[in-house]
Amino acid sequence: MFIVDAQVHIWAANSAERRWVSKPAAHRDTPLTAGELLHEMDGAGVSRAVLIPPGFDGLRNDLILAAAQQYPDRFCAVGRLDADAANARERIATWRDQPGMKGMRFTFTKGLGPALADGRLEWVWAEAEKAGVPIMMLVPHEMMHLVDGIAARYPTLKLTMSHLGLETDTRDDEAFRLFDNLFPLAKRPNVMVTASALPTYTSDAYPFRRLHTHIRRVYDAFGPERMFWGTDFSRLTCSYQEAINLFTEELPWLSNQDKETIMGRGLCRWLGWDVPGIK
Repeated sequence: MFIVDAQVHIWAANSAERRWVSKPAAHRDTPLTAGELLHEMDGAGVSRAVLIPPGFDGLRNDLILAAAQQYPDRFCAVGRLDADAANARERIATWRDQPGMKGMRFTFTKGLGPALADGRLEWVWAEAEKAGVPIMMLVPHEMMHLVDGIAARYPTLKLTMSHLGLETDTRDDEAFRLFDNLFPLAKRPNVMVTASALPTYTSDAYPFRRLHTHIRRVYDAFGPERMFWGTDFSRLTCSYQEAINLFTEELPWLSNQDKETIMGRGLCRWLGWDVPGIK
């Protein structure tokens, strides 16, 4: 099966030459490099991964771009934009001209929510729609109505809700207490979701049965074409193989075609990341 991980962070160590911008920071003590990630992907049968800079590394995209350019058949980059930079508008227009760069990622948690609520980024959504730049965003369930408004105002802007809007360090009932807020977005055909990092949101061990009903709800609402599998590998609480098997082995209501779509082909189509022999 052609498998693509919708989100993985790679990073370098905190140093005088490369200071992290926030703490607490990394998901683990040792940086995850492109080489180590490739080794893990090969072991689990993962063909490709979307690389996203971790928040603590600021707005730097250099590491993910270097990896995507070195291994163009294995990695692509979804980078972060400095919206306050003087040339930000021009950067959006040529964003996908950067070799390996396929989209943008925004995070609206931990105090960053006002930037979504107060309209200061309205011009970003307009320019991204015009330039055909897909956007992944991490938005808590409390703010999903704001995304609904963006999707309505910019109906050809490709939006994806990372991690189904689930918040880091929450589990089970706490994680899913406002899950209903995600589903009004299903009526917007330009909104997709990443079903990523899901084992981190439950106290269950494999096969993560508490997650199955939630996954079915997402599938029923968004369909397989708008639902992308992923892991956020560096904070995964199970093996890579178990995260894969959750979808490929443990959800009997998924057809083989559904699995092919959710596990990678749908994401590549959404990003415009060509796959030889696959349309």
